[in-house]
Amino acid sequence: MRQDLHTHTTFCDGANTPEEMVQAALAQGLDCLGFSGHSHTPLDESYCMSPKGTQDYRREISRLKGLYRDRLTILCGIEQDLSADLPAVDYDYVIGSAHYLHPQGNWFPVDESREILLQAADRFYGGDIYALTEDYFRTVAQVDQVTHCDIVGHFDLIRKFNRDGALFDEHHPRYTAARDRAIQALCSRGVLFEINTGAISRGYLDLPYPHPELWPAIAAQGGRFVLSSDSHRSDTLCFQFHRWTQELQRMGLAACLTTFLPK
Repeated sequence: MRQDLHTHTTFCDGANTPEEMVQAALAQGLDCLGFSGHSHTPLDESYCMSPKGTQDYRREISRLKGLYRDRLTILCGIEQDLSADLPAVDYDYVIGSAHYLHPQGNWFPVDESREILLQAADRFYGGDIYALTEDYFRTVAQVDQVTHCDIVGHFDLIRKFNRDGALFDEHHPRYTAARDRAIQALCSRGVLFEINTGAISRGYLDLPYPHPELWPAIAAQGGRFVLSSDSHRSDTLCFQFHRWTQELQRMGLAACLTTFLPK
């Protein structure tokens, strides 16, 4: 089954309506399209669905399911942030994500800008960027327990502004130890990891989340992968899926790539 489960529309911070995304999926020959609008996060409403918008979103996806049922399997999911205030219930699937950290009772986003991360490291972590990354991976390690997700969203999102090691060394022992503890915790509970190409399509990185060098360790602990585009536009659905499927094959991990179907 050819599917893309991580997509955003005009109900949150996407550029296209759900029906425009459906039309793009049909044009690409997808078998299954999943919508995953951003859950309501009261600490920052600039990018997410409002409570009313969440209801409208669910109604619209339900309408599209019926309208296109003979041509495309459509799933209604949600990207549930750890700071969400509405429960992720009665969705076809849940992507669990950590977009914020909460040190000393203060929230800050990890994926908004390089400057915010540096300021947060100075203000909350005594200038220690590795303490910030350790906090991030401690948070990610809990994402499935808090959100009850099926899929872990962009596992190492903290890399977004770290092209060429601009902020930290991704092979530093403190970084790798925190990262590996999170992998172990998540794999032990059987959640899926998405191979997320969104940062590539938007020009931040050249490699997906999680970094491909982590795939063998995830697979060795029983982890499985789904491909996702984290698409905010109709023209980036399934972005580079063929490339990263080939890379999994080259690494001998093709058997770890799966498709998701609701229980």
